[in-house]
Amino acid sequence: MADPEHPPELLAAVNALPQLPGVYRYFDAQGAVLYVGKAKSLKKRVSSYFQKNHGGTRIGHMVSKIARMETTVVRSEAEALLLENNLIKTLNPKYNILFRDDKSYPYLKISSHPLPRISYYRGAVDKKSQYFGPYPSAWAVKESIVLLQKVFRLRTCEDSVFNNRTRPCLLFQIKRCAAPCVMGQSNMATLVQGSEVYAQSVVDAAKFLRGDAQQVIKELETRMLSYSERLEFEQAGEVRNQISALSSVLHQQSVETTGGNSDADILAVKVMGGRACVNLAMVRGGRHLGDRAFFPSHLDEAQALDAMDDAKSSMTVESRVLEAFIAQHYIEVPAPATLIVGAAVGRDLMASVAAHTGIKISLVDHPRGQRRAWLDMAQQNADLQLARLLAEEGSQQARTRALAQALDLTPADGDESLTGLRIECFDVSHTAGEATQASCVVFQNHKMDNREYRRFSIEGITPGDDYAAMRQVLIRRYSKLAEAAQNGQAKLPSLVLIDGGKGQVGVAREVFDQLGLDLALIVGVEKGEGRKVGLEEFVFADGREKVYLGADSAALMLVAQIRDEAHRFAITGMRARRAKLRLGGGQLEEIPGVGPKKRARLLQRFGGVKGVANACVEDLCSVEGIAKDLAEEIYRALH
Repeated sequence: MADPEHPPELLAAVNALPQLPGVYRYFDAQGAVLYVGKAKSLKKRVSSYFQKNHGGTRIGHMVSKIARMETTVVRSEAEALLLENNLIKTLNPKYNILFRDDKSYPYLKISSHPLPRISYYRGAVDKKSQYFGPYPSAWAVKESIVLLQKVFRLRTCEDSVFNNRTRPCLLFQIKRCAAPCVMGQSNMATLVQGSEVYAQSVVDAAKFLRGDAQQVIKELETRMLSYSERLEFEQAGEVRNQISALSSVLHQQSVETTGGNSDADILAVKVMGGRACVNLAMVRGGRHLGDRAFFPSHLDEAQALDAMDDAKSSMTVESRVLEAFIAQHYIEVPAPATLIVGAAVGRDLMASVAAHTGIKISLVDHPRGQRRAWLDMAQQNADLQLARLLAEEGSQQARTRALAQALDLTPADGDESLTGLRIECFDVSHTAGEATQASCVVFQNHKMDNREYRRFSIEGITPGDDYAAMRQVLIRRYSKLAEAAQNGQAKLPSLVLIDGGKGQVGVAREVFDQLGLDLALIVGVEKGEGRKVGLEEFVFADGREKVYLGADSAALMLVAQIRDEAHRFAITGMRARRAKLRLGGGQLEEIPGVGPKKRARLLQRFGGVKGVANACVEDLCSVEGIAKDLAEEIYRALH
């Protein structure tokens, strides 16, 4: 294999690859990951990159950068799929279609308590309680909880509140809770009877969430007739009201179940203007719970590379995007038994996902009836969401260009799209000198990049000295970065924004002089007369005259957005640090001798860490298991 562009070691490694399934990673000379891919045959797939002349295409541009390769042999395509998408999410390669969804999905939880509680839940699930979902949003879970309160009157209160109530709360008065907290206060017979009724309501609620609403109604009708035959008309009336509420809910939903399977995900995709949107709509228990939009990155770079794959070369862009989403999404999120898709998806991919999840997944790509209505609705949402994104990005890019023109910020690499423009903004926040925190927020690729945000706890300065705080944060931020930039191992930002006027800019100038950095990078945002928004002026560290852009300037709007984000990030960090300092870390478990049970008793008695901190030693001793020595230790730790 003759290829003068690549190191002989790399070409030798390609020749030595086995005819086995696996995953490969390409790296450039700086060690950055370019691409992650999977293959039935590593040798055949990887060799194709180096045996052809790709010219000046995106493929050729990527291949010319490859300096090193790593491969992992696996036993099956399912294992390759899992490893490939785990690596894509952790390595963020430039030439892969990448979906990011940092938020976990919420569930509706029915607890394992003898008189269970329904609640919103986000996190790892266990086998003790019942979980329903996942739901596309917190709003969808809360709407379902309200529905269950209306129909089945299940409690939503915390166990600590439930265990200490002596009379029903307002939810009982408005017929949203059966008040199991006071069910047995009159006599044991009432407790047993009430517990049985409540337990049946929990069972009915679980059936309803699984999509068996009609069965629940039939059982309620049978129960109502049974009460009537026994002349228990009050109980029959309660069940009648329950049937009426449930029927009303089903009528308002006006959504049929999916036939034999009531759980489904609907996936619609739209590609336009070099961007894509995948809209995921969730149906659980026959009810449409809402949707969530996903916008992949690296779409342009990945399209050309996907075309090299024989299995993907004949596929539409929509199908490639959808396959990338399915592979990455269902590695971590539980898959329903039915996927309704708006573009063709390979059966091999679905077989690999099913092998990983252990769930037999039915794929429907030409739905009819209600499923077609769901897909049309999801497609319409995908169209709208992508149009909104393109409009927002166009506006944000216009602001970036306006700022670049106003401050002459042409990137060194001549990138006219300004995607390489990086702005870092600093702010300092404290409360009368207490818990001083500095923030650094980053704007790049025409948007705020919260993965690059940093907070700095400021120590060793006179409380309230904002200049000393700014000096410390700039030295900590740029001392090592300046050394790395000199060695060509890092890039400095295009602009450093300081939330302040001449004083703060003067401090920044001293630090940059000390580190040998370009003073032209520093721009201060000085508040105008009366500190009114829109009257800000730019102050330059290199001696240029102040600049006022005007209240309606697109450049000033962008600066205000970045500055306000820096202030928000600084003040939230400061408040958290202040609370931690005032409450001894805010964690009772850090105090020797306070285990989970004692901590729970303390929090239940005093209503939270703040209440514990306000309690005296005698009050602390009144809690079961808290001796005087331990009470004194707790008091010292929180004061």
